[in-house]
Amino acid sequence: MKEEPQKLPESWTWEPLGQLGIWSGGGTPSKANRAFWENGSTPWVSPKDMKFGRIRTTAYSITEDAVKKSATKHIPAGSVLMVTRSGILAHTFPVAVNECLVTVNQDLKTLTPHEGIDPDFLTWYLRRQNDRLLRECAKHGTTVASMDTERLKKHCVPVSPLDEQRRIVEKIESLFSRLDKGEEALGKVQRLLARYRQSVLKAAVTGQLTADWRTENAHRLEHGRDLLARILETRRETWEGRGKYKDPVSPDTSRLPALPQGWAWASTEQLAFVETGATPKKGNTDFYAPAGTPWITSTAVNEEIILSAQAYITDAALEKTNAKVFPKGSLIIAMYGEGKTRGKVSELGMASATNQACAALIANHLPDSLRKYLKRFYLYNYEALRLLSSGGVQPNLNLSMVKTTPIPLPPEPEAEEAVDRLDAELSRIEAIRTLCITELARSAALRQSILKDAFAGRLVPQDPNDEPATELLARIRAERSAQPKKSASPA
Repeated sequence: MKEEPQKLPESWTWEPLGQLGIWSGGGTPSKANRAFWENGSTPWVSPKDMKFGRIRTTAYSITEDAVKKSATKHIPAGSVLMVTRSGILAHTFPVAVNECLVTVNQDLKTLTPHEGIDPDFLTWYLRRQNDRLLRECAKHGTTVASMDTERLKKHCVPVSPLDEQRRIVEKIESLFSRLDKGEEALGKVQRLLARYRQSVLKAAVTGQLTADWRTENAHRLEHGRDLLARILETRRETWEGRGKYKDPVSPDTSRLPALPQGWAWASTEQLAFVETGATPKKGNTDFYAPAGTPWITSTAVNEEIILSAQAYITDAALEKTNAKVFPKGSLIIAMYGEGKTRGKVSELGMASATNQACAALIANHLPDSLRKYLKRFYLYNYEALRLLSSGGVQPNLNLSMVKTTPIPLPPEPEAEEAVDRLDAELSRIEAIRTLCITELARSAALRQSILKDAFAGRLVPQDPNDEPATELLARIRAERSAQPKKSASPA
């Protein structure tokens, strides 16, 4: 494999990976023979164990009898283990060094370096080459992502004098250890921010955030009950649905906590019209077009404001199916979806239709401060909604759950004050979160820069007293040629 042009120090040289040690493969002893797996003393490495750079323990160990009666074999400590068949190869080429005698399964290849080649030096270089190796050594047309071992063996490695290899490894690990501590601290900050964000949201919708303001302004605040009565009257007057208007159901407050003075419980259905959309028949060219009415699915709810659509439906779809257009400003709640989408809320930045996986909260009859407050309540209530989900393998929400969700309703001026204070605090939280993301990205880039310098001979100084790599490799070849021939292990 042709190596990228790179000038190396005079004491370094290029050498194919296949010439740097003894290659081997592995296998899986019969799972039907329990004696192979019970009370085993030799670790058996599979791709699942390759999550760390050093292999000390494994999920399974096998017996000596299993080694004798299967394709697996002993791999000496200090070997380089490489995953060559696994779904993880779609993005990562896992490599590790074993600290003890191990065996491996058929999805790994191993390289036991010749004396004079440091296994950690090789491992760090292979990590540096992760993307290139995946690109150039991948097998094509296989069901499971795989690496071509022969291509791997042809991949050239910059080899330095042995003592310099060790100095490079020591320097890399020292610098990476410091980066690890920094990233760990940033991760802790991110977790604390997430908890603090949730506590601030809770304080906003329980009245704690505006307790001082409420005390100072209690004399001029309309009670939440009166506000709710006005909202219901406006709701009835602005209703444009089909058939007879139906009054929304009040929440059951028997088990709900006490609210601050002047607040009242309301259901989502009392504050907003709650509807859902539909999916026009896929493949029907009359229903879909390159332009038209934006059609939103639950995947779009990962954005705070939805400003684009992946599909558009026609007027015919709106006329002949249950699809309907919801106005700009409507809140969209994902009732089901993959990952953590379910229960999330977004705001429509444009009039759009949705599929049946979304609940639409149309609250344009509400004052702007209350619409903003409603959205922030659902930001806070995300986890609670997920816990309400019911169903089989993929638990779902339904319209009834959304409609009956109880909402603590403050007086309108207090809702506006709560939103203002909350948004200011959330803005500060987001600024810190963004800084953490930026610093983590810088740390990742710095790791790559360290590895780049390491294998260009720039990370540690060269020592003129070190045996040059060309002489080292020549000596290794001479010593191996003088040894008695052994039967090659299959790779």
